[in-house]
Amino acid sequence: MSENVSGGFIRKMFANDIATDLAEGRVLELAEIYALDAVSDDERGMIEHYIKDAPEGPEFLERVREARETLAVSFAPEEAPPSGLLDNIMERITKDAAQPAAEVAAAPVASPAVDDLAAARAKREERTRAGGARRWIVGVAAAAVIALGGIGVGAYVSAQNDPVNQVLQAQDVQKKSAAVPGGGTATISASSAKDSFVVLMDGVEPAPEGKVYQLWTLPKDGSAPVPQGTMDAETLSKPAVVKGLSSASSVAITVEPTGGSNAPTTDPVLVVGLSA
Repeated sequence: MSENVSGGFIRKMFANDIATDLAEGRVLELAEIYALDAVSDDERGMIEHYIKDAPEGPEFLERVREARETLAVSFAPEEAPPSGLLDNIMERITKDAAQPAAEVAAAPVASPAVDDLAAARAKREERTRAGGARRWIVGVAAAAVIALGGIGVGAYVSAQNDPVNQVLQAQDVQKKSAAVPGGGTATISASSAKDSFVVLMDGVEPAPEGKVYQLWTLPKDGSAPVPQGTMDAETLSKPAVVKGLSSASSVAITVEPTGGSNAPTTDPVLVVGLSA
């Protein structure tokens, strides 16, 4: 089995048939084409039988749900793609992939003297064409989840994967706001489920020249403050997400030299308690 490295992740290559993919543990890679119904009834049956007791079953079903949800969002009225787009894509792929076979069928009939080696070669080439077509269909079917929705789906997927949105949209999110000396407020949105909190400064003037605001978490065990990043004039108005809510009692903000410090060099301008 071959593998490709892309974007920091190892992607397993598809085999020539679903059965081999399942035997070699690639069921998760089949989730999107299953969601798009780009498999035959037999292949669908094999996949469903496999995931029934497989440990990857829940993750497979979640990927199927996400793919179908993405498609549903992509069909919002303002972003509606042409009807039958996916069918047209699949039809063109199938037609192009089958073209070599059609050309072979149109060729003059071979004489009965064709030897076994030539027949075996032809059979092997036919299997290769079929496998190549399947890999092509698999790739396009997965890509269609994005292609169908255009910008709308891309924005939706991006929003769902954004750590800031994951915290802000969490069911257990709790918010606290506190005034910042000099004007403006800092709002802390915390989610125990995500073990994270988001800090958003509103109406706060940038730190003096050569200085930045720096975020710290104060551990529950009383140990030294943990640096959690800086906010300069450019990033001050943007939300910052911090992991490790469960181990922190408070979040503090100090004014530090540009680039930040390993330990606070000034008294905090603000300290907000966290509830985990």
